[in-house]
Amino acid sequence: MDVSLALWALTLAGLCALIGADFLIGRNPHEVSVREAGIWTAVWVALAGLFGLGLALFAGGGPAGEFFAGYVTEKSLSVDNLFVFVLIMAKFAVPAAYQQRVLLIGVLVALVLRTVFIAAGATLIASFSWIFFVFGAFLIWTAWKLIKEALAGHDADTDFEENRLMAAVRRRVPSTDRYHGTKMFVTENGRRLMTPMLVVMLAIGSTDVLFALDSIPAIFGLTQDPYIVFTANAFALMGLRQLYFLIGGLLKRLVHLSYGLSVILGFIGVKLVLHALHEAGVHVPEISIAVSLGVIVAVLAVTTATSLIASRKAARTEENDRAAASREDRIDV
Repeated sequence: MDVSLALWALTLAGLCALIGADFLIGRNPHEVSVREAGIWTAVWVALAGLFGLGLALFAGGGPAGEFFAGYVTEKSLSVDNLFVFVLIMAKFAVPAAYQQRVLLIGVLVALVLRTVFIAAGATLIASFSWIFFVFGAFLIWTAWKLIKEALAGHDADTDFEENRLMAAVRRRVPSTDRYHGTKMFVTENGRRLMTPMLVVMLAIGSTDVLFALDSIPAIFGLTQDPYIVFTANAFALMGLRQLYFLIGGLLKRLVHLSYGLSVILGFIGVKLVLHALHEAGVHVPEISIAVSLGVIVAVLAVTTATSLIASRKAARTEENDRAAASREDRIDV
């Protein structure tokens, strides 16, 4: 897809306008209700849909299909990020009224850093065709690691630790343990101190970069167009704040999410390896974008359905166990 400098500028200006509107809407700290989160989640999904339809209208079905496949993949991978975001909020004891501001700034930091990753990935792909082998092997390895962790009962929600960047910042920059509204710095006794608000914003943004190590190669497995890669990431990230409040209570019910993500990453990894072999002159079948989109949507649908069924069964079992224990206590009395 041939994207002119003017279209890049117009796209960036439009995204900046949307970010500015989002910031103004959430400028007053308040606890976000499920209704508010639901409305704005629908708005962001609708905007992504309109953008994809615009691509279909002006660039054709191919680029539009790549955008939707990339957007759905990035959105599904971002749901996994929310587990860690919940842990970060709990670790730093962020008041409910300030959580939306933390997420807004944190996501903006992540978007800027991901742009750097995308530019680096596009440069590597343009310079070295063998990089597809590396991306594909990395995704297959990541998928295998996810499956092993899921089978072993490993719970990523229980072992969040600060990354090196956050540890270095907290060691070197004087800080206070108390929140001062949404201020990131305060002056106390003549000293300029960093507040927990800035710390948690950096934690959200820098942690998301670690997730980008999986998601950026994954979307390059669906499209090598930097414009589509960037816009799919941007729309997926910009709706993440509202999604956090909308499905925060449902995250623990998505018990099979790791299995679904591992299948998606493994599938895209195989697709990348096949593409790399094709580029090297080996006659192998390539997976079309329509097949990719169908597989991704089907895996997410099955994963969600089985997760909800398993969660309901676990809840009924727990309720029956409590009832049985209660009856035993009455008998003992």
